[in-house]
Amino acid sequence: MAYKIITQCPVCSSKLTVTKLKCKKCDTVIENEFELSKFSYLTMEQLSFVEVFIKCRGNIKDVEKELGISYPTVRGKLEDLIASLGYTQIKEKEDNSADVIDRLEKGEITAEQALNLLRK
Repeated sequence: MAYKIITQCPVCSSKLTVTKLKCKKCDTVIENEFELSKFSYLTMEQLSFVEVFIKCRGNIKDVEKELGISYPTVRGKLEDLIASLGYTQIKEKEDNSADVIDRLEKGEITAEQALNLLRK
């Protein structure tokens, strides 16, 4: 039986590193200090959100429907995920009406999203 790798020390909560790899077929063992992906340190809830987000191709409206949560909740989960991956939050620039109309014409946003942006 294989267990999911734990990434935090149960004693002090520091990040753990992988130090041993073993081939199930030939029993070859490699020992060293191996680096884990940033995604290895995400919680199960965050990984589930990433999966839904990718499945929905980043369309927040579809994520809302899939998870049954509101737009602000989706945005909050996305911001939490971005921070957990070690990226700094970027302030969204103010959209002027010409930019909004241009994005709408290109099909980058829906009419509803355009209206919401214009109301800000």
